[in-house]
Amino acid sequence: MLLWRQFLMEWKLYSRDRAAMFWTFAFPILMLLGFGVIFRGGDTPRLSVVWVQPAQMTPKDGALLKTLEQFPTRLITLSPKEAETRWAKGETAVQIESTSDSFRMKVNSYLLAQGQMTAQVVQQAFLISQSQLQGQPLPKLIPVSMESPGHAKAANYAAFLLPGLLGMNLMSMGLFAVGMVNVSYREKGKFRRLAVTPLPKWIFLLGQVMHRLTVTLIQTIFLLIVGRLVFGIENQGSYMLLAVVMVIGTACFMAMGFALSSFADTSETYAAISNLLFFPMMFLSGVYFTLDGAPKWLQQSVIALPLSPFLKALRAVYNDGAALTTHVFGLGIVVIWTVLCFGLAVKRFRWA
Repeated sequence: MLLWRQFLMEWKLYSRDRAAMFWTFAFPILMLLGFGVIFRGGDTPRLSVVWVQPAQMTPKDGALLKTLEQFPTRLITLSPKEAETRWAKGETAVQIESTSDSFRMKVNSYLLAQGQMTAQVVQQAFLISQSQLQGQPLPKLIPVSMESPGHAKAANYAAFLLPGLLGMNLMSMGLFAVGMVNVSYREKGKFRRLAVTPLPKWIFLLGQVMHRLTVTLIQTIFLLIVGRLVFGIENQGSYMLLAVVMVIGTACFMAMGFALSSFADTSETYAAISNLLFFPMMFLSGVYFTLDGAPKWLQQSVIALPLSPFLKALRAVYNDGAALTTHVFGLGIVVIWTVLCFGLAVKRFRWA
Protein backbone atom coordinates (compact mmCIF):
# COMPACT_ATOMS: atom_id res chain seq x y z
CA MET A 1 0.00 0.00 0.00
CA LEU A 2 2.82 2.40 0.86
CA LEU A 3 4.54 1.62 -2.44
CA TRP A 4 1.31 2.23 -4.36
CA ARG A 5 0.84 5.61 -2.68
CA GLN A 6 4.40 6.58 -3.54
CA PHE A 7 3.79 5.51 -7.14
CA LEU A 8 0.65 7.67 -7.36
CA MET A 9 2.48 10.59 -5.78
CA GLU A 10 5.19 10.39 -8.44
CA TRP A 11 2.52 10.51 -11.15
CA LYS A 12 0.78 13.50 -9.55
CA LEU A 13 4.03 15.45 -9.34
CA TYR A 14 4.94 14.52 -12.90
CA SER A 15 1.55 15.36 -14.42
CA ARG A 16 1.67 18.88 -12.98
CA ASP A 17 4.70 19.68 -15.15
CA ARG A 18 3.10 20.36 -18.53
CA ALA A 19 6.44 21.03 -20.20
CA ALA A 20 7.73 17.62 -19.11
CA MET A 21 4.53 15.98 -20.37
CA PHE A 22 4.96 17.64 -23.77
CA TRP A 23 8.62 16.69 -24.22
CA THR A 24 7.94 13.18 -23.00
CA PHE A 25 4.86 12.24 -25.02
CA ALA A 26 4.18 14.80 -27.75
CA PHE A 27 7.68 15.72 -28.96
CA PRO A 28 8.80 12.20 -30.01
CA ILE A 29 5.55 11.79 -31.97
CA LEU A 30 6.07 15.14 -33.70
CA MET A 31 9.64 14.11 -34.55
CA LEU A 32 8.42 10.85 -36.06
CA LEU A 33 5.70 12.60 -38.06
CA GLY A 34 7.96 15.41 -39.23
CA PHE A 35 10.97 13.40 -40.37
CA GLY A 36 8.81 10.51 -41.51
CA VAL A 37 6.79 12.73 -43.85
CA ILE A 38 9.82 14.64 -45.13
CA PHE A 39 11.72 11.44 -46.01
CA ARG A 40 8.68 9.33 -46.77
CA GLY A 41 9.50 8.61 -50.41
CA GLY A 42 10.18 4.92 -50.87
CA ASP A 43 11.93 5.31 -54.23
CA THR A 44 15.68 5.31 -54.58
CA PRO A 45 16.91 8.84 -53.76
CA ARG A 46 18.12 10.77 -56.79
CA LEU A 47 21.55 12.40 -56.67
CA SER A 48 21.74 15.97 -57.93
CA VAL A 49 24.34 16.78 -60.58
CA VAL A 50 24.87 20.27 -61.98
CA TRP A 51 25.62 20.19 -65.71
CA VAL A 52 27.31 23.34 -66.99
CA GLN A 53 25.81 24.07 -70.39
CA PRO A 54 28.63 24.09 -73.00
CA ALA A 55 28.71 26.56 -75.86
CA GLN A 56 28.12 23.68 -78.26
CA MET A 57 26.97 20.13 -77.54
CA THR A 58 29.25 17.34 -78.79
CA PRO A 59 28.57 13.59 -79.23
CA LYS A 60 30.47 12.84 -76.03
CA ASP A 61 28.27 15.30 -74.12
CA GLY A 62 25.08 13.75 -75.47
CA ALA A 63 26.32 10.22 -74.72
CA LEU A 64 27.12 11.08 -71.10
CA LEU A 65 23.81 12.86 -70.51
CA LYS A 66 21.85 9.97 -72.03
CA THR A 67 23.75 7.45 -69.92
CA LEU A 68 23.17 9.44 -66.73
CA GLU A 69 19.43 9.05 -67.29
CA GLN A 70 19.83 5.35 -66.51
CA PHE A 71 21.20 6.17 -63.06
CA PRO A 72 19.39 7.65 -60.04
CA THR A 73 20.57 11.15 -60.85
CA ARG A 74 18.80 14.48 -61.24
CA LEU A 75 20.50 16.69 -63.82
CA ILE A 76 20.36 20.44 -63.25
CA THR A 77 21.44 22.25 -66.42
CA LEU A 78 22.77 25.77 -65.79
CA SER A 79 24.73 28.38 -67.65
CA PRO A 80 28.34 28.90 -66.54
CA LYS A 81 27.37 32.03 -64.62
CA GLU A 82 24.39 30.38 -62.91
CA ALA A 83 26.50 27.35 -62.06
CA GLU A 84 29.20 29.52 -60.49
CA THR A 85 26.60 31.42 -58.44
CA ARG A 86 25.11 28.17 -57.17
CA TRP A 87 28.56 26.77 -56.38
CA ALA A 88 29.50 29.92 -54.44
CA LYS A 89 26.37 29.49 -52.30
CA GLY A 90 27.43 25.95 -51.38
CA GLU A 91 24.30 24.42 -52.92
CA THR A 92 26.09 22.12 -55.37
CA ALA A 93 27.51 18.74 -54.40
CA VAL A 94 28.88 17.76 -57.84
CA GLN A 95 29.39 19.90 -60.94
CA ILE A 96 30.38 18.66 -64.43
CA GLU A 97 31.89 20.82 -67.14
CA SER A 98 32.62 19.71 -70.69
CA THR A 99 36.16 20.30 -71.97
CA SER A 100 37.59 19.97 -75.44
CA ASP A 101 38.56 16.31 -75.06
CA SER A 102 36.83 15.11 -71.87
CA PHE A 103 35.09 16.48 -68.77
CA ARG A 104 35.95 18.25 -65.56
CA MET A 105 34.14 17.33 -62.33
CA LYS A 106 34.17 19.26 -59.06
CA VAL A 107 33.05 17.82 -55.70
CA ASN A 108 32.03 20.14 -52.89
CA SER A 109 34.26 19.41 -49.89
CA TYR A 110 31.49 20.59 -47.54
CA LEU A 111 29.06 18.01 -49.00
CA LEU A 112 31.61 15.23 -49.21
CA ALA A 113 29.36 12.28 -48.30
CA GLN A 114 26.81 13.06 -51.02
CA GLY A 115 29.46 14.34 -53.42
CA GLN A 116 31.64 11.23 -53.33
CA MET A 117 28.66 8.95 -53.94
CA THR A 118 27.47 11.11 -56.83
CA ALA A 119 30.97 11.29 -58.31
CA GLN A 120 31.19 7.50 -58.39
CA VAL A 121 27.89 7.30 -60.24
CA VAL A 122 29.07 9.89 -62.77
CA GLN A 123 32.32 7.99 -63.30
CA GLN A 124 30.38 4.79 -64.06
CA ALA A 125 28.14 6.65 -66.48
CA PHE A 126 31.21 8.14 -68.16
CA LEU A 127 32.80 4.71 -68.74
CA ILE A 128 29.56 3.37 -70.22
CA SER A 129 29.19 6.38 -72.51
CA GLN A 130 32.78 5.94 -73.72
CA SER A 131 32.03 2.31 -74.58
CA GLN A 132 28.99 3.47 -76.54
CA LEU A 133 30.99 6.04 -78.50
CA GLN A 134 33.61 3.42 -79.36
CA GLY A 135 30.96 1.03 -80.66
CA GLN A 136 31.49 -1.55 -77.96
CA PRO A 137 28.58 -3.57 -76.50
CA LEU A 138 26.97 -1.66 -73.64
CA PRO A 139 27.39 -3.36 -70.26
CA LYS A 140 24.20 -4.19 -68.42
CA LEU A 141 23.78 -2.68 -64.98
CA ILE A 142 23.07 -4.93 -62.01
CA PRO A 143 19.52 -4.36 -60.73
CA VAL A 144 19.46 -2.75 -57.30
CA SER A 145 16.76 -3.20 -54.66
CA MET A 146 16.53 -1.31 -51.38
CA GLU A 147 15.75 -3.57 -48.42
CA SER A 148 16.81 -4.14 -44.85
CA PRO A 149 18.87 -7.12 -43.61
CA GLY A 150 15.66 -8.91 -42.66
CA HIS A 151 13.79 -8.03 -45.87
CA ALA A 152 11.53 -5.64 -43.96
CA LYS A 153 8.20 -4.68 -45.48
CA ALA A 154 8.58 -1.01 -44.50
CA ALA A 155 11.61 0.38 -46.28
CA ASN A 156 11.01 4.08 -45.59
CA TYR A 157 13.02 6.27 -43.25
CA ALA A 158 10.30 6.26 -40.59
CA ALA A 159 10.86 2.53 -40.06
CA PHE A 160 14.52 3.27 -39.29
CA LEU A 161 13.73 6.34 -37.17
CA LEU A 162 11.03 4.84 -34.93
CA PRO A 163 13.35 2.45 -32.98
CA GLY A 164 15.89 5.27 -32.77
CA LEU A 165 13.32 7.52 -31.10
CA LEU A 166 12.35 4.73 -28.70
CA GLY A 167 16.00 4.40 -27.68
CA MET A 168 16.51 8.14 -27.33
CA ASN A 169 13.36 8.37 -25.19
CA LEU A 170 14.75 5.73 -22.83
CA MET A 171 18.08 7.54 -22.62
CA SER A 172 16.40 10.91 -21.99
CA MET A 173 14.14 9.36 -19.37
CA GLY A 174 17.08 7.86 -17.52
CA LEU A 175 19.47 10.80 -17.69
CA PHE A 176 17.00 13.63 -17.18
CA ALA A 177 13.72 12.39 -15.71
CA VAL A 178 15.62 10.18 -13.25
CA GLY A 179 19.02 11.74 -12.74
CA MET A 180 18.04 15.41 -12.92
CA VAL A 181 15.03 14.92 -10.64
CA ASN A 182 17.12 13.25 -7.95
CA VAL A 183 19.72 16.01 -8.07
CA SER A 184 16.93 18.59 -7.83
CA TYR A 185 15.46 16.80 -4.81
CA ARG A 186 18.83 16.77 -3.08
CA GLU A 187 19.56 20.38 -4.02
CA LYS A 188 16.23 21.64 -2.65
CA GLY A 189 16.53 19.66 0.56
CA LYS A 190 13.66 17.27 -0.16
CA PHE A 191 15.86 14.27 0.53
CA ARG A 192 16.72 15.63 3.99
CA ARG A 193 13.07 15.91 4.85
CA LEU A 194 12.37 12.43 3.51
CA ALA A 195 15.27 11.01 5.52
CA VAL A 196 13.54 11.83 8.83
CA THR A 197 10.22 10.29 7.75
CA PRO A 198 9.24 6.64 8.15
CA LEU A 199 9.39 6.24 4.36
CA PRO A 200 11.95 3.50 3.55
CA LYS A 201 14.56 4.28 0.91
CA TRP A 202 13.59 1.31 -1.18
CA ILE A 203 9.95 2.46 -1.31
CA PHE A 204 11.00 5.90 -2.53
CA LEU A 205 13.41 4.56 -5.16
CA LEU A 206 11.11 1.76 -6.33
CA GLY A 207 8.24 4.22 -6.64
CA GLN A 208 10.37 6.30 -9.01
CA VAL A 209 11.35 3.21 -10.99
CA MET A 210 7.72 2.08 -11.35
CA HIS A 211 6.64 5.55 -12.46
CA ARG A 212 9.38 5.79 -15.09
CA LEU A 213 8.56 2.31 -16.34
CA THR A 214 4.92 3.22 -16.91
CA VAL A 215 5.93 6.44 -18.64
CA THR A 216 8.22 4.45 -20.92
CA LEU A 217 5.45 1.97 -21.65
CA ILE A 218 3.01 4.74 -22.61
CA GLN A 219 5.66 6.45 -24.77
CA THR A 220 6.36 3.21 -26.60
CA ILE A 221 2.69 2.40 -27.19
CA PHE A 222 2.00 5.89 -28.57
CA LEU A 223 4.95 5.75 -30.99
CA LEU A 224 4.08 2.24 -32.18
CA ILE A 225 0.46 3.24 -32.80
CA VAL A 226 1.42 6.37 -34.75
CA GLY A 227 4.00 4.41 -36.77
CA ARG A 228 1.39 1.79 -37.62
CA LEU A 229 -1.47 4.16 -38.50
CA VAL A 230 0.50 6.87 -40.34
CA PHE A 231 3.39 5.01 -41.96
CA GLY A 232 2.19 1.41 -41.96
CA ILE A 233 5.16 0.26 -39.86
CA GLU A 234 4.54 -3.09 -38.21
CA ASN A 235 6.56 -5.08 -35.72
CA GLN A 236 8.19 -7.80 -37.82
CA GLY A 237 9.34 -9.80 -34.83
CA SER A 238 8.17 -11.13 -31.50
CA TYR A 239 6.54 -8.71 -29.09
CA MET A 240 8.06 -10.76 -26.29
CA LEU A 241 11.58 -10.19 -27.61
CA LEU A 242 10.74 -6.53 -28.19
CA ALA A 243 9.66 -6.24 -24.55
CA VAL A 244 12.84 -7.98 -23.38
CA VAL A 245 15.05 -5.53 -25.29
CA MET A 246 13.04 -2.54 -24.01
CA VAL A 247 13.29 -3.74 -20.40
CA ILE A 248 17.06 -4.19 -20.71
CA GLY A 249 17.44 -0.70 -22.15
CA THR A 250 15.14 0.89 -19.57
CA ALA A 251 17.05 -0.70 -16.70
CA CYS A 252 20.37 0.45 -18.17
CA PHE A 253 19.52 4.11 -18.66
CA MET A 254 17.66 4.43 -15.38
CA ALA A 255 20.63 2.96 -13.54
CA MET A 256 22.86 5.37 -15.44
CA GLY A 257 20.71 8.33 -14.36
CA PHE A 258 20.83 7.26 -10.69
CA ALA A 259 24.60 6.75 -10.90
CA LEU A 260 25.35 10.10 -12.52
CA SER A 261 23.12 11.96 -10.06
CA SER A 262 25.38 10.84 -7.22
CA PHE A 263 28.25 12.91 -8.65
CA ALA A 264 26.41 16.25 -8.71
CA ASP A 265 25.12 18.53 -5.97
CA THR A 266 23.42 21.05 -8.25
CA SER A 267 21.28 20.84 -11.39
CA GLU A 268 23.83 22.87 -13.35
CA THR A 269 26.62 20.43 -12.50
CA TYR A 270 24.45 17.46 -13.39
CA ALA A 271 23.49 19.01 -16.75
CA ALA A 272 27.16 19.28 -17.66
CA ILE A 273 27.94 15.71 -16.53
CA SER A 274 24.93 14.11 -18.23
CA ASN A 275 25.54 15.92 -21.51
CA LEU A 276 28.98 14.34 -21.69
CA LEU A 277 27.17 11.04 -22.27
CA PHE A 278 23.92 12.23 -23.83
CA PHE A 279 25.24 14.05 -26.90
CA PRO A 280 27.88 11.48 -27.98
CA MET A 281 25.29 8.70 -27.70
CA MET A 282 22.59 10.70 -29.48
CA PHE A 283 24.79 11.60 -32.47
CA LEU A 284 27.01 8.51 -32.71
CA SER A 285 24.70 5.62 -31.83
CA GLY A 286 22.49 5.64 -34.91
CA VAL A 287 19.37 7.40 -33.62
CA TYR A 288 18.79 9.45 -36.77
CA PHE A 289 21.37 8.08 -39.23
CA THR A 290 23.97 5.36 -39.59
CA LEU A 291 27.72 5.79 -39.32
CA ASP A 292 28.56 3.82 -42.44
CA GLY A 293 30.42 6.84 -43.85
CA ALA A 294 32.44 7.38 -40.66
CA PRO A 295 35.97 6.03 -40.06
CA LYS A 296 36.13 2.35 -39.19
CA TRP A 297 37.63 3.01 -35.76
CA LEU A 298 34.67 5.22 -34.85
CA GLN A 299 32.12 2.64 -36.03
CA GLN A 300 33.80 0.00 -33.89
CA SER A 301 34.33 2.15 -30.80
CA VAL A 302 30.77 3.48 -30.42
CA ILE A 303 29.54 -0.04 -29.63
CA ALA A 304 31.06 0.53 -26.20
CA LEU A 305 28.31 3.10 -25.58
CA PRO A 306 25.13 1.29 -24.49
CA LEU A 307 22.72 3.06 -26.84
CA SER A 308 24.44 1.76 -29.98
CA PRO A 309 24.15 -2.02 -29.31
CA PHE A 310 20.69 -1.44 -27.82
CA LEU A 311 19.44 0.18 -31.04
CA LYS A 312 20.99 -2.54 -33.17
CA ALA A 313 19.11 -5.21 -31.22
CA LEU A 314 15.90 -3.18 -31.16
CA ARG A 315 15.92 -2.59 -34.94
CA ALA A 316 16.81 -6.22 -35.57
CA VAL A 317 13.73 -7.40 -33.66
CA TYR A 318 11.27 -4.69 -34.67
CA ASN A 319 12.23 -4.07 -38.30
CA ASP A 320 13.62 -7.45 -39.34
CA GLY A 321 11.97 -10.01 -37.07
CA ALA A 322 15.36 -11.30 -35.96
CA ALA A 323 16.18 -13.38 -32.91
CA LEU A 324 18.50 -12.09 -30.21
CA THR A 325 21.12 -14.80 -30.71
CA THR A 326 23.19 -12.57 -32.98
CA HIS A 327 23.00 -9.67 -30.52
CA VAL A 328 24.09 -11.43 -27.34
CA PHE A 329 27.42 -9.59 -27.29
CA GLY A 330 25.82 -6.18 -27.79
CA LEU A 331 23.12 -6.74 -25.19
CA GLY A 332 25.82 -8.07 -22.89
CA ILE A 333 27.50 -4.67 -23.09
CA VAL A 334 24.20 -3.02 -22.13
CA VAL A 335 23.81 -5.39 -19.17
CA ILE A 336 27.37 -4.66 -18.02
CA TRP A 337 26.60 -0.93 -18.07
CA THR A 338 23.43 -1.64 -16.07
CA VAL A 339 25.21 -3.65 -13.38
CA LEU A 340 28.08 -1.18 -13.01
CA CYS A 341 25.81 1.88 -12.90
CA PHE A 342 23.36 0.26 -10.49
CA GLY A 343 26.16 -0.81 -8.16
CA LEU A 344 27.66 2.67 -8.27
CA ALA A 345 24.25 4.28 -7.64
CA VAL A 346 23.58 2.08 -4.58
CA LYS A 347 27.06 2.68 -3.16
CA ARG A 348 26.99 6.44 -3.55
CA PHE A 349 23.31 7.15 -2.85
CA ARG A 350 22.77 9.61 -0.02
CA TRP A 351 19.83 11.56 1.31
CA ALA A 352 21.73 14.79 1.79
